[in-house]
This record gives sequence, structure tokens and C-alpha cells, in this order.
Amino acid sequence: MNTDTGRAPLNGIRVVELAGLAPSPFAGLLLADYGATVLRVDRPVSYDTPSPDLLVRHKRSLCLDLKDPQGLLVLKTLLKHVDVLIDPYRPGVLENLGLDSAALIAQNGRLIVARLTGFRRDGKYANMAGHDINYLAVSGVLNQLGRKGAAPQPPANILADFAGGGLSCALGIMMALFARERTGRGQIVDCNMVDGSAYLATFPRLATKTPIWNRSRGENLLDGGRPFYDIYECKDGGYMAVGALEPQFFEELLDGLNLRRFLLLQHDPTARPAMQDAFVEKFLQRTRKEWENVFDGKDACCTPLLTYAEMEAAGYEQRHAVTLTGTPGLTLDQSTTWESMGMVPGTGGEELLHDWLGWRKGRQYDMKRGAVVQVDIAKL
Repeated sequence: MNTDTGRAPLNGIRVVELAGLAPSPFAGLLLADYGATVLRVDRPVSYDTPSPDLLVRHKRSLCLDLKDPQGLLVLKTLLKHVDVLIDPYRPGVLENLGLDSAALIAQNGRLIVARLTGFRRDGKYANMAGHDINYLAVSGVLNQLGRKGAAPQPPANILADFAGGGLSCALGIMMALFARERTGRGQIVDCNMVDGSAYLATFPRLATKTPIWNRSRGENLLDGGRPFYDIYECKDGGYMAVGALEPQFFEELLDGLNLRRFLLLQHDPTARPAMQDAFVEKFLQRTRKEWENVFDGKDACCTPLLTYAEMEAAGYEQRHAVTLTGTPGLTLDQSTTWESMGMVPGTGGEELLHDWLGWRKGRQYDMKRGAVVQVDIAKL
């Protein structure tokens, strides 16, 4: 793991992240973990309490009141000297502050403005409030998730907020940085959680026109419609996940369960109820640990459902999503991968004003009601 910031792939990339929750901080976290210097812009606060944002690893914060012309001027000045701006607001919010994306790029030709919204920037939902469940709903993806005969079940806020939103936004920023190496120019990166989620579901969407996924929710190969691709409760209340799709893995599973009578019936629809009942009954006969002992090291595609608590207690190491062997991401302090204490607004931001702009307090900037403001040089 890398403890040298200079070796990280995004070393030297400066990012301004306007404070938000979930998707945009996650995009900023990805960039920061790979070496970018990320400055979160927070609203001024009158207390030294961390903000609700938990995704603050390797970041710093600066308090600005963007409704104060002197505070807004600080941001405008910063944006002339950075590589990326992450905008988490609904369409029109920054424009109403006088921060038009095209105008910002005109002032800093290398600037990449990543605009991350929930809904598309056009269409009837563009100006409506929403959350992960809403974006997933209008993308068509949510209707595919859930059990037969039950309402669709959203996977918390993982899919739209973090995968379709934050991860897609970070990918867009990386592509824009790559393009800038050729063109020398920045650009606007527009991403939204509806399109991001829909793109993630490209395979399931296409599969609805094939036998893999052409039945109702919960009746298909990969959505709980097959006994050999499902989750089973154990004697102690734990669970085992079964994904024995291929015949050789299915055979290994049956050997472990002592249910070889179903060997030639894997894809026989008439055998599914009996197979499901047999699997349920079998798994309830042993604890999760006992089933782990049966299937560990076997190609049965049968694994335990681990809890975060037991993983943390066992010293499980959380790692970067992608490992680069030549230019690795920054070291992940394991204590920060299990618990976040957040970040008090204003932490470390003034240091970056000096590093990026050469500013000093009392000369180019000062504090006003807990926020940084640019000093009127003419009045000095």
C-alpha cells in the first residue's frame, strides 16, 4: 500500500467538492483515495461539530458563505487554480450564484466541472426533489428487484446514490482528465443517478428479451427464481448464499447437501418447488459455521453471509476498489474503513489557500462569521 502521496495516480490534481451528502462525497472520496487533493466547501457553522458527511478520508474543508459576495469571490478565485469542481446541486443553483459552468471553464480552460444530479437535467423530473429510491424507480431498475409476489425492494441507497451516482461521476471525471491530456481543455461532465443506474442495469434490461430474465420479478434465473441461486437460513439464524449456476458447481452443491437426487433436474421447472423445499430444510439442519466447514474450498458457489461486525472483529482488511501496482492509491488506515468521525467544517482548508494561492490570513483573506472571505486589497 502507498504511503507516498507522490506515487499516487492522481497526485497533483486539485478538486473542489461543494458539500453534499452521499453521491458527490463518494466521488470525491474515490479521487482523494487515489491521491487527488480534495477541498470540501462547507457552509459556515458556529460550533466545532463534524458535519453529517462520513466520506471525508484524505479530504480537507473550507467554510464559505456563497451568499456573501466576498465568500463567493474566494470560490471564484479558487476555481481559476484547480482541476475539478464537483457540483452536487439541482440544475440552476450554481447559475443563480453567478457560477455558470461554461463561464468558469472560459476563465480556467483546464477546469472540469462535474455536475451530479439525481434526475436527468431535462424532462419532467428535472427540478423535483428526490432520493435514491426515486431515481431507481424512474430508471426502470427498481421494478426488477424483489421477490415474487412482493413489492419491489430497493437495495438501501447503494445502487443509485453510490454506484449510479458517485462512482459514475468519478468515472466521468477520470475520462475528462484523460481527454484533457490530449486536448488541453477541460469540459462539463454531466451525470445523473437515473442514467447511471440504468447503465449499470444494461445486462438485466437486455436479458428481459431472453429466457434469462423474461418472466415476472422473482421468477428468473438471477433474481431468486431458482433454488440454486438464492439465500438460505441456517439453524443458528445465519445465512448461506448459493449461486451454483453451472452444472459442475450444482453437482458439488448437491454433494455437500446430500441431495444428488436433483442432479438431472436443475432446470426442470416442475422440480423447483420440491428442490426449494429440500434446500430450505437442509440448510436449517446445521449452523452457518457448520455449512462453512462443508463448503469451504469446494467449487459449490456456496458462501456465508458475513456481517460487518464479525468482519471487523476478525481484522478483515478493507482495500481499494482497484489496485494499481505501479502507482497505488493512498494507504487506507483500517480504522477509517470501519468508522468515520466525520470532519469539522474548516479543517485544513486555510492551509490549502496558502498552498494553492499563496494566500495569508489578514492579507488576501480573513474570517467573517465563521467563513473565509476575500479581503478587498484596495482597502488595505
